[in-house]
Amino acid sequence: MRKTVIILVLFAGLVGIASPRAGQKTEELRVEKRPRVAGRIELHLRERVKSEAAGGAFRTQERNVEWEVAKTAIIICDMWDDHYCKSAAQRVGVMAPKMNAILTAAREHGVMIIHAPSGVVNMYADSPYRKRMQQAPKAASAFPLNKWCDLDPKREPPMPVDVSKCSCDDPVVGPAVQRFSKQHPAIDIIGYDGISDSGEEIYNFVVAEGIENVVLMGVHTNMCVLGRPFGIRQMRKLGKSVVLARDLTDAMYDPRQPPYVSHARGTEMVIEHIEKYWCPTIVGQDLTKVVPGSDGP
Repeated sequence: MRKTVIILVLFAGLVGIASPRAGQKTEELRVEKRPRVAGRIELHLRERVKSEAAGGAFRTQERNVEWEVAKTAIIICDMWDDHYCKSAAQRVGVMAPKMNAILTAAREHGVMIIHAPSGVVNMYADSPYRKRMQQAPKAASAFPLNKWCDLDPKREPPMPVDVSKCSCDDPVVGPAVQRFSKQHPAIDIIGYDGISDSGEEIYNFVVAEGIENVVLMGVHTNMCVLGRPFGIRQMRKLGKSVVLARDLTDAMYDPRQPPYVSHARGTEMVIEHIEKYWCPTIVGQDLTKVVPGSDGP
């Protein structure tokens, strides 16, 4: 009997160590903030600018910039685990491991990673990654932050690929119903990562964290990457320095629709549109290493 009592007492003590403080509810516990570390990454930007010498035609221009890792975030747009368009889902499945390798390297250098799998963030409701975004204090904004950002005719012409009749390139297109339930499992969510699909939450968080630079990657380039409340158009309107990782994205486009080019070429045309009217692009490899000596002795 004495041995049994001792075991019970020890077990109760261990439970007490793991429990929240008296009078404090579990959901009120605040998650840890990420360390703000030193270091700069060098990005090789590609953009398209109008050339007066060429009669107003666009020409490709490349330049290098350095961003502080502590002021940089990567937003991963809608990399779901499935899709009604099986060709689109297959391309995401190929892209996800490559994206994860880039994210791992960037995270280890101190870049903030924000996962934005729209419509399924409730799957992560009790995780510290979700709570981290929800607990950021509200930041002032001159306009609503949770609205879809449509094509802006004052700034850009119509998109170069037509998806008005069909955007899926499957031979037989099934019903456009939700097939996804979470982010693709090949992409790790770990450490100080955050999860949100809310434009307001993400803006609150980047303001609180002092984020000035945003990298967008994910799908689909001509739809959600541009138009989501946390996408390229929104982030540019909010005054952030924005780039698209052009090798870690994919468009929704069916070659049976105008301009009747391959799917790969259709995606390239959308990327070119973004380089002309919204922001430069980079390759993911730019995010994997810091400028030598910039991160301390």
